[in-house]
Amino acid sequence: MIFKDYYKILELENNKATVDEIKVAYREQAKKYHPDVNVGNKDAEERFKDINEAYRVLSESVSRRKYDRMWNNYIGKKKAKYEESSREKTSIFSDFFNIFFGTTENKKMEAKTKTSKNEKTPIKGENIDTEIDVSLNDAFYGLDKKISLRTVNGRMKNFDVKIPAGIQNHEKIRLMGQGKPGVNGGRSGDLFIKINIKDNPEFKLIGYDLYSNLLITPWEAVLGTKASLRSIDEEASVIVPKGTQSGELLRIQGKGYKDGKGGRGDLVAEVKIVIPKTMNDKEKELFQELSQVSKFDPRNAV
Repeated sequence: MIFKDYYKILELENNKATVDEIKVAYREQAKKYHPDVNVGNKDAEERFKDINEAYRVLSESVSRRKYDRMWNNYIGKKKAKYEESSREKTSIFSDFFNIFFGTTENKKMEAKTKTSKNEKTPIKGENIDTEIDVSLNDAFYGLDKKISLRTVNGRMKNFDVKIPAGIQNHEKIRLMGQGKPGVNGGRSGDLFIKINIKDNPEFKLIGYDLYSNLLITPWEAVLGTKASLRSIDEEASVIVPKGTQSGELLRIQGKGYKDGKGGRGDLVAEVKIVIPKTMNDKEKELFQELSQVSKFDPRNAV
């Protein structure tokens, strides 16, 4: 007799798996190797039989305890290499299986498996993932958007997508039943649409905060001022302290992007000091006077 590692057949690492983990592993493997989705594939058909055999033994507490004693001897202690037994074409369950349930149970399970092959099991269709770009303003206010996607049969299909106000960047919208069709009457999979929020020339979204530029004059930077700044939905004001440097960040709380919890992030203004390209005679005179009286040297400032 050649020992069969039922845990490996279900792609479990060892015999420490819980009952729920065994059930999940069985469903995944049964779906992957089911004859209805592997038509004409003899290897998949044999694999499917092994998967059912493994689950039948491991799902019963008595048979599992008996099997685990053998598993510890063959695999757990000796780490011996083994080979899965080749199955006779006329047998659905292997001779190794008979150790745990006997020939009578084998015949019952064989009849049950043959019946289940005729009663085709419904299998849910696969999900489909795609992504679309949405402007920052549309994401903030929300919108109903029509998109066109190519289906599995190569045809274009239109979808109505409702994008809620304040959707988060990379959040997914789920359209139930719009994925690949199911097999044997199984329901269709779902369509998942990832939303990519695109920055605009005015604002850049980082987390829940919106970053923008605040342009000020040299004298506003020196003397300080109260400046107006447009947020995404209204005008805001910010105090520019005396001696503000170009590149400094001024934060206005609660004027950023929606955080999905009823609140908002901040509006962060990066100060940029703008030098006038053209000046009248009086302005030139004042700057020349300032250059003569000022002792400030930014190259030697501490």
